[in-house]
Amino acid sequence: MRIIVDAMGGDNAPGEIVKGALRARKELGVDVVLVGRKEEIERCLNPDEICQFEIVDAREVVTMEDDPSTATRRKKDSSMTVALNLLRDGKGDAVVSAGSTGALLTGATLIVKRIKGIRRAAMAPVLPAGEHGIMLIDCGANVECTPEYLLQFAYMGSFYAKKMMGCESPRVGLLNVGTEDTKGGELQHQAFALLKQAGEEGRINFVGNVEGTGVFMGAADVVVTDGFTGNVLLKGTEGAINFMMNALKGVFYKSTKNKLAAAVLKNDLKAMKKSMDVNEVGGTAFVGISKPVIKAHGSSKEAAFFSAIRQAVAFVNAGVVEDIKNNIEYMKLKAEN
Repeated sequence: MRIIVDAMGGDNAPGEIVKGALRARKELGVDVVLVGRKEEIERCLNPDEICQFEIVDAREVVTMEDDPSTATRRKKDSSMTVALNLLRDGKGDAVVSAGSTGALLTGATLIVKRIKGIRRAAMAPVLPAGEHGIMLIDCGANVECTPEYLLQFAYMGSFYAKKMMGCESPRVGLLNVGTEDTKGGELQHQAFALLKQAGEEGRINFVGNVEGTGVFMGAADVVVTDGFTGNVLLKGTEGAINFMMNALKGVFYKSTKNKLAAAVLKNDLKAMKKSMDVNEVGGTAFVGISKPVIKAHGSSKEAAFFSAIRQAVAFVNAGVVEDIKNNIEYMKLKAEN
């Protein structure tokens, strides 16, 4: 398997990106193609390590200041653009980048292309909750959605959860302001009807509406929503986790008695922190693109980027793209079939 890495994307490129790629090559046994400024990449490797990689020279870099909608078109020699072109041309099995989310999604859509019949690709992070985690789809790629988009998100999320998260029959819920069937606006009403029908046909395991409070209480394995609402939930969750961890730290350092309690609970606290660590997840899949593209966190260091490559390998092996392609006829509105 060959994983194509945008070595210049992210806050810690290329040093930490190259370290993560080197670790992935050693521990996962995959071939890694490093794309970026060759001399900068080689400076991160010793002579024996350089010969272990194919390095594709790309002179430009997509930055956070670039317009995401035009970055990959304007910067045709950027590491991100060249990496996506290599994937499109069959020179690798997946792309991993810690660069601009918007630019990577736009580039993947324009260069690698969506799966035929899929209206919009979606960002689908797995949140740290429950036995398997909870997939949130979409979390920001599509601010405005149609009922058909949400129907397709439900199918794609279900396939991903089954193959990647180990859910035998993933429970799909529609994020809403209440659990009653009549809750929400027009988008939610129409999407609910489509998802309910898909559930009755046995295509997905639809469990109805899910409130925000129910997301982390295990109400569903896949939570479907528009990108605007999903992004608010995701960012709010990240903020709440950081607040609670800092507040907990303050409690345990408040007195000698509390410090002793912290010492007793040290291993359990470490395990809890690890379960919420972005380094363990690594990245977010762009579901709906015709070939695997993984967005690593922009601040990724070695461990996080290694995890993102590991996720890409699992995504390729799982065959999620093939599942979507094989079921596309059920994922479109009947009027358009």
